Amino acid sequence: MIVCTLFVSDLHLDAARPEITELFLRFLREEASGADALYILGDLFEAWVGDDEAGEPAASVRAALRDVVAAGTPVFVMRGNRDFLFGPRFAAESGARLLPDPAVIELYGEPTLLMHGDLLCSDDAAYQSFRSMVRRPAWQEDFLAQPLAARHEFAEKARAASKQHHGEIAESIMDVTAETVTATMARHGVNRLIHGHTHRPAIHSLGVNHRCAQRIVLGDWYTQGSVLRADADGFELAALA
Repeated sequence: MIVCTLFVSDLHLDAARPEITELFLRFLREEASGADALYILGDLFEAWVGDDEAGEPAASVRAALRDVVAAGTPVFVMRGNRDFLFGPRFAAESGARLLPDPAVIELYGEPTLLMHGDLLCSDDAAYQSFRSMVRRPAWQEDFLAQPLAARHEFAEKARAASKQHHGEIAESIMDVTAETVTATMARHGVNRLIHGHTHRPAIHSLGVNHRCAQRIVLGDWYTQGSVLRADADGFELAALA
């Protein structure tokens, strides 16, 4: 078996969909434990209102990630728009290393830019304004000081508002902005970008600074799994039943 590096994103794990949680736990046991590394590029959970989350699926997932790390596979987690409140306690209890967004890694000799992907949707001005607000340390400190129940209530209202917002804006605004993609890749000096967020799995070819480049979009896990397998010979973007 060829050892590879695994990339997933947008699992949106939630107690309401236990079958997807079980699929992810099986993926961790059967595939991730033998990989070179596992990268989770945001939205591991449907909502994360603080590292004091104690129920399911949080507890099972933390334990399973810890088992993967103990088996010798490093796990890297990037914050998404649903779990931007991952903190040091989550990292300590799961064994995962938190990545900044964006982050550049060396992937089999090729510098590769990793992002959740929401920063690339720059035409959605309302979302970008909201993102800027909730990423401020002062906002997060105030929010985390609230009781857990109040934080869950806020998350429910935010999800409802997000669904309404997506129903009101043009389809193109919900996808990445091409000019933002090329500018971001050029700024980081890379010819390859891997991201999630848009739930539109595909491998795109594009030009960046007159060079051939590649943008790989990871799929979501709402109805099935999605994984990118990368090794020295290339990539495979696959669905998991």
